[in-house]
Amino acid sequence: MTLLSVVLALAAFLCSLVAGLLFTFAIVVMPGVGKLDDNGFIRSFQVIDRVLQNNQPVFLFVWVGSVVGMMAAAVLVFLKLGGTDRVIMLAAALVYLLGVQLPTVTINIPMNNELQSLDLSTMDETTIGRARRKFEPRWNRWNAIRAACSSCASILLLLLLLRV
Repeated sequence: MTLLSVVLALAAFLCSLVAGLLFTFAIVVMPGVGKLDDNGFIRSFQVIDRVLQNNQPVFLFVWVGSVVGMMAAAVLVFLKLGGTDRVIMLAAALVYLLGVQLPTVTINIPMNNELQSLDLSTMDETTIGRARRKFEPRWNRWNAIRAACSSCASILLLLLLLRV
């Protein structure tokens, strides 16, 4: 087993874990909390997000590790391989970095932080409902995009792994 195949396997594994997390949010977590009333929805999302924001170590390792793994794989592929393999690696890296990491940093995390800043005990039902309507559809749409992109990147990494 070469260093390249180990790094590709690790990157594929970590990106697949991220894809699974985002997919689970898309098909289980958000539909589940989506059935709650507005106050319950916001409060439950605040609690779930707080676990992640408190640097949950396994989550942090997987999330940051997926980026490091993707970048390490890209460097190794570009140093050791050529042609179609480079194209596949470039596609995987671009899809992952632009379709998962960029929206996370520029859209989902700022939205999470905005929701975290709400003090539900000081808000009336109308304001809470408005906050939810501002948050939920956009957050879900971008999460679905991130889930699809992370899945696509994982498939590309696995395809590349089969080729080396």
